[in-house]
Amino acid sequence: MKHIILTGGGTAGHVTPNIALLPRLRAAGYDISYIGSREGIEKKLMESQKIPYYGISSGKLRRYFDWKNFTDPFRVLKGFSEASSLMKRLKPDLVFSKGGFVSVPVVMAAKRRHIPVICHESDLTPGLANRLSMPAATKICCNFPETLEHLPKEKAVLTGCPIRRELLQGKRAAALTLTGFLPDRPVLMVMGGSLGAAAVNQAVRDALPELLKDWQIIHLCGKGKLDENLLHTKGYVQYEYIQKELPDLFALCDLVISRAGANAICELLALRKPALLIPLSAKASRGDQILNARSFERQGFSMVLEEENLNSQTLLQAVSHLSSHRSDYINAMEGCAQTSAVDVIFSLIEETIS
Repeated sequence: MKHIILTGGGTAGHVTPNIALLPRLRAAGYDISYIGSREGIEKKLMESQKIPYYGISSGKLRRYFDWKNFTDPFRVLKGFSEASSLMKRLKPDLVFSKGGFVSVPVVMAAKRRHIPVICHESDLTPGLANRLSMPAATKICCNFPETLEHLPKEKAVLTGCPIRRELLQGKRAAALTLTGFLPDRPVLMVMGGSLGAAAVNQAVRDALPELLKDWQIIHLCGKGKLDENLLHTKGYVQYEYIQKELPDLFALCDLVISRAGANAICELLALRKPALLIPLSAKASRGDQILNARSFERQGFSMVLEEENLNSQTLLQAVSHLSSHRSDYINAMEGCAQTSAVDVIFSLIEETIS
């Protein structure tokens, strides 16, 4: 039986693509293990999938001053030692890394044991963890055509992002029952990311009286971000967080307003949902969401409204334009080849092992 180790952590975005690969790997009879941090989000997510989980020490790779910068290198070294012991004991045929700081010692330990590694980079420009891992990788998968310019030519493969199969199997009727919406009116879904987004939430609520003239609205606003004054507004439902019912809500909605995290926008591409992307400001991140969003804009998949220009009026104008050209965006997405990532990555895994 072939044995694969999956790794990646720090955020859900470094784990969900690994989860998307699980059904295909299981169907092919793979023995699957996961190496992550001892207490990161990846531990809970993978244990819910009944995958053997091994926690190692990990240190964050920071590009700013923090006192932990003096102690974390020792945690990374300890993590490398622990990962090396696991490689010796588990004897995997391949390691698949989704990035995040915990993946670096795992990839380095695999290289030391001459175990092939496939990395996946979600964002348009590689993050620090994947840049450190690249020399050890056999192949490096990516989501965006532009990313190929930042990767070693002989290793780079444009695959797109693995999407969880259940996202594509939503039931519109179930979402109508959940929301109480009318079946003959269009639906706009607003997603601010797992923590919500104050600026997006505010702009949507400021524009609500105008939006409700044409739309029914599903608002995923983030934990603690519900507006109790709007709880009984006809045609508007708000949720802090949705997990199980998300595929059904996707099946119901016609347009989406979203942040521009790589996994989120690749899901919108796979679902053929025209979107207004409002990327996280460069002041609050390394600017990767802006680059992701602009790539999707260039490919004709989405519109972009940067947070600095966001207000109720610009939001209304953007939604109106997106709605008027909805079929153009869907046609562009239909012509995209980067929506069979699970198949492409699984083929790479098989090829690399053989």
